[in-house]
Amino acid sequence: MSFYTSLSGLKASQTDLSTISNNVSNAGSVGFKRSRAVFGDLFAASPTQSTKTVAGQGVRLNGITQQFAQGTLESTGKTLDVAIAGEGFFVVRGQPPRSDVSFTRNGVFGLNSNREVIDTLGSKVQLLPVDANGNITSTAIGSMLDFQVPAFDPANPTAVLANISIANSGLVTATFANGNTLNLGSMAMASFTNNEGLRPIGDAHWQATGDSGNPQINGAGQGPMGEVRSGLLERANVDLTEELVSLIGAQRNFQANAQAIETANTLTQTIINLQV
Repeated sequence: MSFYTSLSGLKASQTDLSTISNNVSNAGSVGFKRSRAVFGDLFAASPTQSTKTVAGQGVRLNGITQQFAQGTLESTGKTLDVAIAGEGFFVVRGQPPRSDVSFTRNGVFGLNSNREVIDTLGSKVQLLPVDANGNITSTAIGSMLDFQVPAFDPANPTAVLANISIANSGLVTATFANGNTLNLGSMAMASFTNNEGLRPIGDAHWQATGDSGNPQINGAGQGPMGEVRSGLLERANVDLTEELVSLIGAQRNFQANAQAIETANTLTQTIINLQV
């Protein structure tokens, strides 16, 4: 029995080491959220047994949960580098034919050949429609529109684009050489009842699941969404000092379980070699 108990400990320590290693390796990834392995003990006894005479039977992995604490904001000076100061997520839509919606904290955005604003996976950043005063007119998922940067003033094709600005409220405004301005929309933001229930798909992107609940779509500054900060990026919320200490602890746990297996093996060998 001690073999299997210690073996479960070895597997748990290996999972813990893998989780910590992933955190450390992504310390420089934009928008990355650290993970933590959660374990629980194994115990079994028959109804007629006294639990005072039954030892535990090892450990099992309950799950690996992501920690959505705020990361440090770092200045880049680029307008389309955007960070969130709060709990929200940017909403992006994949390329056709799937056009699947996902949610990200990675605000490294840029332009494609169609002047659409895309993220690092090539998904198109979504905006909510606004009126002439910049007020959001709809928060329905079906009303979202692609973030597209115009090259010219729609009212005067001879006036080229001079500047794009993104306010803390998420309002995106284009300014043209003739002085005219145009509100393109407000950056679509999403929040969830249970962030830990989101399904990670890589590059600080997630998809909604039954555990996370349906996304609540709104503009920045509404409820838990947080504010949008243009010219900044959110760094990974990984504390290397804390991770290295945890790494040492996981390594010691692995060594202790390996030693327990070795000790059990020695005892078993001694019993087998006993001579009557």
